[in-house]
Amino acid sequence: MNSARSFSLALRFALREMRGGLSGFYIFLACIALGVAAIGGVNSVAGSVSSGITAQGQSILGGDISFALNQREVTPAERAFIEKQGKMAASATMRSMARMPDGSDQSLVEVKAVDDAYPLYGTLKVSPQQSLADMTREKDGAYGAAVSRDFLDRMGLSLGARVLLGSQTFELRALIENEPDLLSSGFNFAPRFLVSLEGLHAAGLVQPGSLVNHIYKVALPDGAPDAAIANVRRQAATGFPDAGWNIRTRANAAPALSANVERFSQFLTLVGLTALIVGGVGVANAVRAYLDGKRGVIATFKSLGAPARFAVLVYLIQIMVIGLIGIAIGLVLAAIIPYATGAALAAYLPVAAGGGFFPGALALAAIFGLVTTLAFAIIPLGRARDIPATALFREQGGEQRGRPALFYLGLAILLIAALAGLALYVAYDRHITAIFIVSAIAAFGVLRLAVGNIHRPGALTPSVVLSLGLGLTLMVAIALIDGNLRRQVTENIPAQAPDFFFVDIQNKDMGDFTKLVRGIVPDGKLTSGPMLRGRIVAFNGQNVRDMKIPPEAAWVLRGDRGITFAEKVPENATLSEGAWWPADYSGEPLVSFSGREGKELGLKLGDRVTVNVLGRNITAKIASFREVQWETLAMNFVMVFSPNTFAGAPATWLATLTIPDGEKNLAPDVLRQVTKTWPAITTVSVSDALDVANNLLSQLATAIRAAASIALAASVLVLGGALAAGNRARVHDAVVLKTLGATRATLIAAYVMEYMLLGLATAIFALVAGGVAGWYVVVEIMKLKAIFLPDVALMTVVIALVLTVGFGLAGTWRVLGQKPAQVLRSL
Repeated sequence: MNSARSFSLALRFALREMRGGLSGFYIFLACIALGVAAIGGVNSVAGSVSSGITAQGQSILGGDISFALNQREVTPAERAFIEKQGKMAASATMRSMARMPDGSDQSLVEVKAVDDAYPLYGTLKVSPQQSLADMTREKDGAYGAAVSRDFLDRMGLSLGARVLLGSQTFELRALIENEPDLLSSGFNFAPRFLVSLEGLHAAGLVQPGSLVNHIYKVALPDGAPDAAIANVRRQAATGFPDAGWNIRTRANAAPALSANVERFSQFLTLVGLTALIVGGVGVANAVRAYLDGKRGVIATFKSLGAPARFAVLVYLIQIMVIGLIGIAIGLVLAAIIPYATGAALAAYLPVAAGGGFFPGALALAAIFGLVTTLAFAIIPLGRARDIPATALFREQGGEQRGRPALFYLGLAILLIAALAGLALYVAYDRHITAIFIVSAIAAFGVLRLAVGNIHRPGALTPSVVLSLGLGLTLMVAIALIDGNLRRQVTENIPAQAPDFFFVDIQNKDMGDFTKLVRGIVPDGKLTSGPMLRGRIVAFNGQNVRDMKIPPEAAWVLRGDRGITFAEKVPENATLSEGAWWPADYSGEPLVSFSGREGKELGLKLGDRVTVNVLGRNITAKIASFREVQWETLAMNFVMVFSPNTFAGAPATWLATLTIPDGEKNLAPDVLRQVTKTWPAITTVSVSDALDVANNLLSQLATAIRAAASIALAASVLVLGGALAAGNRARVHDAVVLKTLGATRATLIAAYVMEYMLLGLATAIFALVAGGVAGWYVVVEIMKLKAIFLPDVALMTVVIALVLTVGFGLAGTWRVLGQKPAQVLRSL
């Protein structure tokens, strides 16, 4: 029989057998549909958000191109170049303290000062609506300001109230409803305080060395293509190589948001892949159970002379048809998800992401679904092929659970490798994806070793532990990561961190500042040091833009970094390699680099680091590496330079204050007196910052748990299918035992014990696998200390027991209702 005729005949047989419906494959369908919908939906939503960012790039950036400088304004030559390109809008951002005139309260604010050209694109919406000029101009001795609602809530104020910013009075004239270029500024730590550039300068906040970011945005002539914008960027880079400005275009308007969307979509894709893998277990269970029920048919094929591969082909066609139906259902759901989530996303993202059709995302999901179906179906098909016809005619005990032929085993391995390769290919962070793949493969291997010798043929142990265990593993890992992060933020960090950071202390005020603080808190620990802002531009003469930087170290090169200089090793750091310079050192500039970050960047002693500070490129040789405990939130820097490097530079001072436990009540006095005496000093309360971080963690953890529930839902579906598939054998066992005198209560007690043991085995598997995964993320990736959380273990055991016993008894109750005579007659 030639291949074409064989396939045609197999197709006819397959379709004829499927006329009876999809009984036994509903779990199969649901699992594949759920996994495909998750992967396709997530990537479609990510595509929708990304396309929204691209389409609204001008509004989000506030221009076609922007030039940002730290701690300095543009030179006349730089300004002339920028203004030549098109209409320019200048702005400045910084953190400062807004306070009540009577000194009764104060709040950290994100100050944004703009000129009359703001915004170049988009619309600033305020309430009550008014022109920017009227809203910010000076009137009756006060400049105007527009603020975000959280500032009013924090201070307990309403519009019309007056507050002090620096040395100037500002009247709160409007509430900000929409700031068009908010996303381009990244994460805002404090409430927005919008004023005019004139008002900012009148407040006296901009001093030499102040941490202020000057931004110049340009609207090019209408219809300027991306190529023209790229050309402006090249001219700026070549014409002003030492400017040190951060240039951003409308094509990359919100890089932080884009990166976070990529990261979150990768996580959700892995969740969807987990659901598919769990669903794969359901596929294997369904195919095995289905083929067990078709033993007579397969035996008939073989008895009539059909080759073994013919039976495999018949049922492979059926399985793929059912799999394609599940994939189609998943794709329909995935295509709907971007439209269904548009309104919800609008509440969190100021970007229109109102849906769209993304064939690439759907095709990716379909491929994942197709490969998963084949990978998990091929082993049961291979086993069915190799079972002798005589064994297939046996009613009980003839199931073969041995290893299939090498061809099928090799094909399964190739398909799993293809699945892993595809996941790596589309990954945003291949390191994380590789860990996920290795962990998944290890979980299957460990489970096989663990249960291979403790279950009887046909027992539910492998199916139940794999199906429910993988879903619970993901939940355990997330819970442990979240719990350790929360513990770090709410317990560990507060116990070690200072109470206050003081920023922008002028050199001339440092003595008086120290005297005032020590006068209020004599036993407090006050640490201080000079600080500048600089951007790393090159290593060993090679521009960092041309280098491949590992993801874990990318933050060091992202934007400007705080840098300092010191004669001695900082007290909260220890040298791990190299030597410190003498106190009177006057040779070539030297720098001490943070050890972990230096290692991640591939640096070594003697390498050269070039930083741009205040428009000057300065190159220093790495003289040492330091071990820095970032989690203490103490005053730490990636780079500490020799003092001669920045001789004469207009540095400001940074200080931290740790108040003894018995004197925490003095914190409000410190805040009030420092803000009143030096309005330009920005005071950051660490406890307030940690509250913000904890709230963000809570929101993120809720979103992640909700997403991870997809995998748990797939686990529950497969669990139900696995338990239902075992009911056929249980009918026989229950009837035999009832015939021998066992009561219903005895059988129920036996089954409850069995399901409890299954649930306990599943919980142990999930705790071990999830615990290892959580530990690795916390210790190796986040570089934190990990602890075991008993409440997570208890929750896992309870969920596993409730699901296994609940689903098990639901099916067993019907089994126990079978009449012995009726079942015995059918044997």
